[in-house]
Amino acid sequence: MAGRRTLAVWCPDWPAVAAAADADMSPDQPVAVISANRVVTCSATARAMGVRRGMRKRESQARCPSLHVVTVDAGRDGRYFDPLVAAVAEVIPTVEVLRPGLMVLPAAGAARYFDGEEVAAEKLIDVISACGVESQTGIADELFTSVAAARHGQIVPTGSDAEFLADLPISELGAEPSLSADDRDQLIDLLWRLGVRTVGAFAQLASSDVATRFGSDATVAHRAARGLPGRAPSGRLSATDVVISHECDPPIDRVDAAAFVGRRLADELHRALMAAAVACTRLTVHATTTSGQHSSRTWRCAEPLTPEATADRIRWQLDGWLSGKAGDRPDSPIASLRLEPVELVDSGALQFGFRGAGIPGGDGEVADRARRALVRVQGLLGGEAVRVPVRSGGRGTAERITLIPLGDELTPRSDPDAPWPGRVPEPAPSVLLSAPVRVCDMHDEPVQVTRRGVFSAEPTTVIWGSRTWELRWWAGPWPADERWWASPSEQVGTHARAQVLLDDSRALLLRYQQQNWTVEGVYE
Repeated sequence: MAGRRTLAVWCPDWPAVAAAADADMSPDQPVAVISANRVVTCSATARAMGVRRGMRKRESQARCPSLHVVTVDAGRDGRYFDPLVAAVAEVIPTVEVLRPGLMVLPAAGAARYFDGEEVAAEKLIDVISACGVESQTGIADELFTSVAAARHGQIVPTGSDAEFLADLPISELGAEPSLSADDRDQLIDLLWRLGVRTVGAFAQLASSDVATRFGSDATVAHRAARGLPGRAPSGRLSATDVVISHECDPPIDRVDAAAFVGRRLADELHRALMAAAVACTRLTVHATTTSGQHSSRTWRCAEPLTPEATADRIRWQLDGWLSGKAGDRPDSPIASLRLEPVELVDSGALQFGFRGAGIPGGDGEVADRARRALVRVQGLLGGEAVRVPVRSGGRGTAERITLIPLGDELTPRSDPDAPWPGRVPEPAPSVLLSAPVRVCDMHDEPVQVTRRGVFSAEPTTVIWGSRTWELRWWAGPWPADERWWASPSEQVGTHARAQVLLDDSRALLLRYQQQNWTVEGVYE
C-alpha cells in the first residue's frame, strides 16, 4: 500500500472563509453561511460565540450581533479556492479537487521529493498558509480514510486504515459529501437507530448482509469503513476518445463570455458521452491563452457530472483564473478550451428512477434531454426565463412553491418544515389558478365573509365565467390576517379560504379578499 498512499488537504469552514474574502473581511471576523434560513457553515470565531450549524438565522444573530451573514454561493467558493489549488499544483502537480475546500493528491511522489510524508504535509500547509488560509492535512492508504484523517489532522500508518476508522462515530461516513451519495444521511440515521454507533461496528457486519439489507451506497460505505482498496487520486488522464476542444474566436477575456462558451461545451460533451453510453465522474478542464499560459484542473463528483454541473465547474475555474490577483491571472485572453474526461463509468451501471422531466429530482435519458432543452432555452431567453418549483413554506397553496431559475441553488423562500398556523390542510390542489368567480346563495345573491369570519349566507352555486355549478358540499371559511406587520405594499390583509365540491365532482379551493372570490386551486 505504501506506493499508493493518499494525501488530503482540507480547509475548514471553506464557504465561510470564501465569504469573508469576498467581503474583504478579516478571517477572524464571525461569518455564517446560510441556506433556507439555517446556518450551514460558520467560522471558528462565530462558533466560539455560540453559533452552530443548523441554527436559524435570527437565533445566530442574537447570539452573535456582529455576525456577517451571507447565502450559499458555490461559484464564490470555487472562485476563491482556485488560487489555492494553483499554489499547491506548483509544488505537486497531480492535484484533484473533490470540492472547493478539499483536494487530494498521491502522497508517494511528494514523500520522496520532500524526504517523508510528514515533511510533505507540513510543506503543503505552509503553501496554503502563505495564501492566508488555514488548512489541515491527512495521509492514509485510501482516499476516503485520508479525507477523514485530514479532518483530524493525522497521518495514518500504512495498513492501519480500518484501525483508524474503527473508533470514529458512524456520522463520519457522511461527513464528506463529495465521497458519498445524496441519501447517505438516511443510511447513517438508520444505522444509528439499529444501534450501530461507530464505523468499526459497521465494518464488522457481513458484506453480504450489508448489500442485501441496505443497498449499493451502503456497500460503498462498508468498503470504505473496512479500509478496502478503492480508486487513487489522479491529476492525469486515462485514455479516452471523448474529448471536446474549442478554439475561441475571438479570444475570451471576460468571465461572462467564458461561462457562455463553457455551458455550450458542457452540453456538447454530454451529448458525446451519451452517444458513447458512458458517464463522467472526473473531468479535467484545460484553458490556454494566446500567449501560451495554461490552466488545468481536475474536478470530481460523487455522482456522474450533469451538463449543469460541468458548466458550473468550467465557470468556477475560469472565473478564479481571470479574476485572480495580479501576477496570477493571465496576461492575455483565452484562446482555447478543452474538456477531457478522466474517469468514465458505463451508463448501464447507473441506477435511474422512474421520474423526471428536466426538473430537480428527475433522471433518465428523457429527463436529461429535457434538461438540455431547458438549458438552451435559458441561454436564449436569459437566466430568469426558465424556472423550476421548489417546496417552500407558507399558509396558502401558491405560497408553498418557490420558483427558482434553472441552475441556481434550490433554496426555498421560506422554511417548509416550520410551523404555519392556519395553513391550508392537506391534500394540496393539483392545479393552481387565480381565476375570478362568483359565489351565490339560493337567492342568487353574492355570498361574502363577515368580520366574524363566517358566510353571510349559505353558498349554493358557483359562477365561473359563463357557467354555473351547483354546490354539493362546502367547508370553511377559514379567515386569516397575514403580514400585518409589513409595509402597506407587502401586506396581504384579511382574507379567507373555503373548499367547495361542485356537482360534477370537482373540488375547488376558493379565496376571498376585498369582497371578491377567486379560484386558488383545483383538486383533481
